[in-house]
Amino acid sequence: MRIPAQSVCTAIRDDIVSGVFQRGSRLTEELLARRYGVSRVPVREALRTLESEGFVTTRRHAGACVAEPTEQEAADLLEVRTLLEPLSAARAAQRRTDAHLKVLRGLVRLGQERARRGEGEDLRSLGGWFHETLAQASGSPGLTALLTQLRHKIAWMYAVEQHARPVESWAEHGAIVDAVARGDAERARSLMALHAERAVAVHRLRQPDRDRERVRTSQHAVNTASGRH
Repeated sequence: MRIPAQSVCTAIRDDIVSGVFQRGSRLTEELLARRYGVSRVPVREALRTLESEGFVTTRRHAGACVAEPTEQEAADLLEVRTLLEPLSAARAAQRRTDAHLKVLRGLVRLGQERARRGEGEDLRSLGGWFHETLAQASGSPGLTALLTQLRHKIAWMYAVEQHARPVESWAEHGAIVDAVARGDAERARSLMALHAERAVAVHRLRQPDRDRERVRTSQHAVNTASGRH
């Protein structure tokens, strides 16, 4: 059974983001094909996709390598996100479905509960789901794809520290959802703009030298049990 290039792409991207493949390191088709138990064809397609996303670069005499973004490039990504997320919130206010609203309200309830308890790890996951759902509620596949790509790249370049005031942060999430529920696009936009600006403060640029100390042996099983049958 042929493993789709999209699955291989996701696995390689995850390994880059988690630090298994270090910035500047070579990514040979043979090595990747062995690692993920696939042929070179989906690996080649995946590398092209990752190059278009900015995770991989092609160097003369070296081939495909993990990209090495500058501090300015990293800062630019945060700035772009602060511009796109308010647009996403405004569109969500105009296009959200009842299903989107139900999920958003549920995430806010859970987030506020976890924030009161100080459960930081849960809050990071819930925050990611909240922003992903809000982007989907915008009804703009292109915008959603851009925000998803930004989140992956920001997770690669930045470590996110525990928010100093998680209760207030989730109160902001709740206010955004209220504006979305009312169909108030301008208020949703302004609230998200303020929230996004405040969120920048908890992002700390990762140091590549420290990243090299991260574990490199974790394996991502791309070929699932069904694929091995």
